[in-house]
Amino acid sequence: MKLVIISGRSGSGKSTALNMLEDLGFYCIDNLPAGLLPALAKQALDADSNSENSNEKIAVSIDARNIPTELSRFPQLVKEIPAEVDTNIIYLDANNNTLIKRFSETRRKHPISNEHMSLKEAIETESLLLEGIAAMADLSIDSSTMTLHELRQLISDRVGGKSSSEMSLMFQSFGFKRNIPIDSDIVFDVRCLPNPYWKVELRAFTGLDQPVIDFLNSHDDVQAMIADITQYLENWLPRFRDAKRSYTTVSIGCTGGQHRSVFIAEALHRHFSNADNIVQVRHREFKN
Repeated sequence: MKLVIISGRSGSGKSTALNMLEDLGFYCIDNLPAGLLPALAKQALDADSNSENSNEKIAVSIDARNIPTELSRFPQLVKEIPAEVDTNIIYLDANNNTLIKRFSETRRKHPISNEHMSLKEAIETESLLLEGIAAMADLSIDSSTMTLHELRQLISDRVGGKSSSEMSLMFQSFGFKRNIPIDSDIVFDVRCLPNPYWKVELRAFTGLDQPVIDFLNSHDDVQAMIADITQYLENWLPRFRDAKRSYTTVSIGCTGGQHRSVFIAEALHRHFSNADNIVQVRHREFKN
């Protein structure tokens, strides 16, 4: 039986993620009281072993509307879930400015805001309430720059079709000028490499375009960087998998996230797509 626990701050996309999993055949429960997690898992596991019509895939959403004492017990509650249940914790988040903007645009009230607590204070308080869940997440997703369609696709690709024995591996390019993605597990800085941006004729292209590809392929330093990163990942990704790591996000950063990081993320994606993993690539600073 597979159990996916969705959590995160309000406005980060929890409902979108849960709806996507429902479309993928999961039995979904929104805003489950955290204290019911072990009982739900045990009941579903018993039903799974005794009935041909049981729900083999369950997804639940747990958020800050829970009783604070129950949220603080979350690590212990997860330990009480039977070991036979394939449990994955997915935590969604976005930066504070994005969350404030989303609430302002929809004119929705934040679940824990009141006459004594502003929206900004509620968002910051929510981080404290959910920090125990965030610390245990198998996969953290930063939805700050994502559309609803992109988030649904990401959940479908990384969570929906993954078996318990597979590791979902994401290569993500980004620009340091917009900060490191909060969902990164491993970060490589490639700003030391030759920059196509300073070639006026290449500036308008990206690392997906042949002129930039030809430029970067012509530099030995670029090839050496790819070889070194590849060797590091080949050495250590099997250890991640052996440690039952379900999701790994490798972020590659350059200054603007348009040229070098994109090129190298694509090269790594091609190399590791033949491995025994679910492998995807995403370029944060522009639409794929």
